[in-house]
Amino acid sequence: MTLGTPPYHVWRDARLLTMAVDRPGLGIVEHGAVAAREGRIVFAGPQADLPQALRDPAFATDCAGRWITPGLIDCHTHLVYAGNRAGEFEQRLAGATYEDIARAGGGIFSTVTATRAADADELVRQTLPRLRALMAEGVTTVEIKSGYGLDLATEARQLRVARRLGREWPITVVTTLLAAHALPPRLADRAAHVAAIRDELLPAIAAEGLADAVDAFCEGIAFTPEEVAAVFAAARGLGLKVKLHADQLSNLHGAALAARFGALSADHLEYTDADGAAAMARAGTVAVLLPGAFYFIRETRVPPVDLFRAAGVPIAVATDCNPGTSPLTSILLAMNMAATLFRLTVPECLAGVTREAARALGRLDDIGTLEAGKRCDLAIWDIEQPADLVYRMGANPLHQRIWGGQ
Repeated sequence: MTLGTPPYHVWRDARLLTMAVDRPGLGIVEHGAVAAREGRIVFAGPQADLPQALRDPAFATDCAGRWITPGLIDCHTHLVYAGNRAGEFEQRLAGATYEDIARAGGGIFSTVTATRAADADELVRQTLPRLRALMAEGVTTVEIKSGYGLDLATEARQLRVARRLGREWPITVVTTLLAAHALPPRLADRAAHVAAIRDELLPAIAAEGLADAVDAFCEGIAFTPEEVAAVFAAARGLGLKVKLHADQLSNLHGAALAARFGALSADHLEYTDADGAAAMARAGTVAVLLPGAFYFIRETRVPPVDLFRAAGVPIAVATDCNPGTSPLTSILLAMNMAATLFRLTVPECLAGVTREAARALGRLDDIGTLEAGKRCDLAIWDIEQPADLVYRMGANPLHQRIWGGQ
């Protein structure tokens, strides 16, 4: 099949943010076009350079000067869960502490209880509004973690539901096993629980092909570095990539631990030090910043963005959509928060939800930039300039979302 053999489609008369690594800055092309065939980009660049074989107006959409970016990527979410914790939010506003709420059966374990009780259809029903909200803002790829089961049956059900959403809806879903999220209440044998994750749960999930990666929460209120290392060694032994909730509330040197295992990403990172940033840079581990959680739980220590810049650590931005600490379903607002709270630049924010988010998922060879050979995932915007996507709050200027050329 030759380049211009139908079916192909061209989006012309557009301004492009290609985000390509070999282009300066945002890779802007002022008078550009994108052409796709069989769901893949075959051309992205100046319209004047569009091959003659792709110039049939019958296969073109006139974008009337609108901006085209790669489809947006939310590379850190906990989207699949059941239950509602708005009441706990109200209790905290009235002065209740997290410990007070947890002792009364709330906190993460209220979500665990609700998620364990929900069958697959119910989980789909409760998750869809969150997924649709992301899609409505131009998200074409989303990572979804488990972590609200803490047992094999429920963790597997969460991941099956995530896979099902990717089959039934026009969005690419990347799945992550987060069994090492929290310790069950009244746990009698902590070592045995970690061993069960390592020796039973992980192999079962891997055998069914339910997870693309394995995550863990390394923190004083969760899992120790030694426990995480045991889980990660088992995951790598099964051929699974890893990522880590690291250095959110204290510095347990989680960033360096993630780098030691060649993690795709380390996420949160408020307390990461210079050694951790340097280790991440050497390992190619992406720093995923989660301003929604920072805002929602009123943190005061910002991630060391200057350290990441100096070390050359790629920076991504995500919603961290979850019921307890970041009930955020707007990737556009996540960018605004990253700029206002963490002082990321506009180019850093835009790269953070496209190119660097793809890198954080290990998918940069397939998505995240407008380049020939990649999936034709596009977001077409009614904006005057790229900064509008970061600047505006509560506005959604999406004109059209294209997933796999459709």
